[in-house]
Formats: sequence, C-alpha cells, structure tokens
Amino acid sequence: MTIAVFVGSLLLAMAMGIPIAFSLLASGVALMWHLDLFDAQILTQNVIGGADSFPLLAVPFFMLAGEIMNVGGLSKRIVDFALALVGHVKGGLGYVTIMAGCLLSALSGSAVADAAALTALLLPMMVRAGHDKPRAAGLIAATGVIGPVIPPSIGLVIFGVAANVSISKLFLAAIVPGLLIGGALWITWAWLVRREKIVPPPRKSSAEIAAAFRNALWALMLPVIILVGLRMGVFTPTEAAVVAAVYALFVSTVVYREITWKDLYAIFVSAAKTSAIVMFLIAAAMVSAWLITVADLPSKIVGMLQPFMGNQMLLMIAIMVLVMVVGTAMDMTPTILILTPVLMPVVKAAGIDPVYFGVLFIINNSIGLVTPPVGTVLNVVAGVGKISMDDVTRGVVPFMLAEFAILFVMVAFPQLVIVPARWFGG
Repeated sequence: MTIAVFVGSLLLAMAMGIPIAFSLLASGVALMWHLDLFDAQILTQNVIGGADSFPLLAVPFFMLAGEIMNVGGLSKRIVDFALALVGHVKGGLGYVTIMAGCLLSALSGSAVADAAALTALLLPMMVRAGHDKPRAAGLIAATGVIGPVIPPSIGLVIFGVAANVSISKLFLAAIVPGLLIGGALWITWAWLVRREKIVPPPRKSSAEIAAAFRNALWALMLPVIILVGLRMGVFTPTEAAVVAAVYALFVSTVVYREITWKDLYAIFVSAAKTSAIVMFLIAAAMVSAWLITVADLPSKIVGMLQPFMGNQMLLMIAIMVLVMVVGTAMDMTPTILILTPVLMPVVKAAGIDPVYFGVLFIINNSIGLVTPPVGTVLNVVAGVGKISMDDVTRGVVPFMLAEFAILFVMVAFPQLVIVPARWFGG
C-alpha cells in the first residue's frame, strides 16, 4: 500500500501537468499523510537540507563551464579539429559528430548542452553534404547521451550524493564505458552510411590539421587537467568544477577573446536559471528520499526482487529493464533521485559493486534522454535543428539500440567497467 500511495500520487501529479519538482513534493506530502507523519517543518527542513551539500556545488559550476564553452568558442574549435582529422572520409561528418561529442562530454557533463552545440554546428553541415536529416539528427541526439557519462558528469555527481558513493571513483570508472558507447555509435554510423552517395570534402593537409590542433589545444587541455587532477588527488570533483569554470572563462576571455565582459551577465544568468531548476529538483526529491527510508520501502523492494538476489547478472538485468521503462516517461535527474534510495539497498544486499552499478545506472538514465515520448535531448535537437520530433525519433532508433546493446554487454561482462576503474583509480 505504501508503494502504491507514493507511485500513484507521483504519477497522478505528473498526469495533471504539475512540474516534476512539485510532483515530487506532492508525492512526499501524500506519503507523509499516509504514514501519519505530516509536519510542515519536517518538509521544509528536508527541502533545505536536500540542497545544502558541498558536493552539489559541482552542479552550478559545471553548468557555468558548459555555458562559457559554448559561447566562448571552445566547442566550435573542438568541432573544427575533428573535421580536420576525419572530415574527408565517407560519412566523415558523422564521425566528426561522435569525436566532438566525446570531447565535449569531457568538458561540460551535460547532454542538453552538448546536443544543442552539436546540432547548431553540425546538423546544417550534414544536411548540405547530402546526409538524411532525420538520421543525422538522430546521431547527434544519441551522441549527446555521452555527455552525462564521460566525466565530468552532472548525473554522476547527483548519483554520488544520493547514494553516498565516491564521485571521484564514479568519474574514473565511467571513462571507458563512455568511450565504448562512442565506439558503438561509430560502428552503427559506418553501417548505415555505407550506401549513401556522399561526396566527402578533400583531405586536410598536415599543416591544416596542425593549425586546427593548435586552435583547439586550449580547449583540449581542460579534460586533461580535470582527469589528471582527480587521478592525482589534487582536487575533489567539486573543486574540479570550479577549475573547469575558471579555466573556460580565462580561455574564452583572454586567449580566444570571443567573450567580452558585457557578455558575462547573460552567461551567468543562463547558467543560474539552469542550475536553479536542477537544484530545486534535488531539494524536492530529498523529501521523498527521507520518506522512502522512513517507510522502509527498500526492504519491500528487496522482497519483491528476492527471486533474483542469488544471481547478480539477473538482478542487474531486472533493474536495468526497470530503469529503461521509467526512462521513457521521466527525465534523468528525477529518475536518479527517486530510484537511487530505493535500489541502492538492493544492490548492496546482492553484493554488487556500488561504483559499477552507479555507472550503468547513469548510462541507462542517459539513454532515457533519447527514448520517446519524453526524450529531453530529442526535444532539444528538434528545436535547435528545426526538425519534427517524429523525424528525430525515427533517426535515433538504430543508435539508441546500439547504446542499449553496449549497456547489456557491460551487464554481462562487469569487468569492462571494473578493471579500467581500478586501473584509473590506482
């Protein structure tokens, strides 16, 4: 009955069109009434306490870094460098999209920011080159999914806080899985584009490639600084977010000089608005998280999943399927905040490595950003690229299936995540 009250009130509020943050508060209040625990003071304390977290400071700073990079020319120079490297091969613009997506993922950590930048920069070029527009848009949307996987990742930060798991370990463990997703997209694009009659542009000379590399060098140094700093223990993930924002600001204003001091106000306001949405979601979800613990919902879920507890692979498959279904109807952040306190006790009881689970959980939620009917990234690509939602959905299907295939390969072979994580983590 407790589970029915929580899920039912949440779904009812969402069906009425209430924003997800307020729906979470409404479901929390419904659960408090059901448990005879309603107290406005407890509600307020949990909302305030939900956002009062030092690790969560990484969220607004990574948001700011992403805004600065898109406006300050870092994203454009990375795309130009990828174009110089592989733009000349058949379907080269698709490979440029994947390369640029992986590099941008190591800068911003936001699927929406990466997808918007790639759509604005590359979709018109791909259409002019003769590529099918829905397929090109689908590739860009699927590539944007890598954003929350390759560190720095806002999704991993939120999961780390909600699950009390080391964010540094999550960051280092997600590097290889993110690259595997990029490889899956690369193979899928190569298969789809083989029959297209596209005349690729001429190969760039060594001098042009070198010039593109020099122009992008300052942007390319940022992920190196962050990953080396985390690996060597120079700074925490929260401090890495500050480093990313300050470095991006320095490069954009002093080196590339594409941002003037007058532009900063609009950039800061845009980052603040986006951060406020995410932080309010987190704060509202903390009410539900506290009540989930009080109502002992995790033990009930453990009981429901008891048939799978003896086999870690079957349990992971069951959880991944559950997250896939939820991801079709709910955005990434609320899914993480709602399911993490429910699933983590199950994962620990089954003896599954929390870091391994966290990486696969975030990958699954990231793919949920391109699964209809919600698909936040699909909406972004459709809006920026001026293409219908149906066309983007049709174009993304083969790439989405490739990403799910990689996810379940990692479920079947956990060492693909665990071994590199141990190597990077020392």
